[in-house]
Amino acid sequence: MTFLDHPFSFGSDGRTAATGHTDHVRDLVEQVLFTAPGERVNRPDFGSGLLGLVFEPNSEALAAATRSRVEGSLNQWLGEVIQLEGVVVRAQDATLQVTVQYVVRLTQERRVETIAGPVSA
Repeated sequence: MTFLDHPFSFGSDGRTAATGHTDHVRDLVEQVLFTAPGERVNRPDFGSGLLGLVFEPNSEALAAATRSRVEGSLNQWLGEVIQLEGVVVRAQDATLQVTVQYVVRLTQERRVETIAGPVSA
């Protein structure tokens, strides 16, 4: 089974780029994490707003709130596609690192994705 690749692009054959199921699920996880609530038309609650944290002061409280926000968003929007096993958020210096561990329900493949970005010190 093939899916449209995200972000949208064209393949070497000039057609719309496609991807497999595992990569598609990773793309879905990224979309949920990097979409701000209110950004999608007709789905104002979609997303976790992770990018908005760039301007927040980095702390353990921010890490705990981020963990809760990420878990809730992934369970709400991808609960039928993935089984979330854990979210670990580390606040270190000026970096917030989010690690998501999940199982793709269709293939039972275990995946770990890590996203790190700067936040205010």
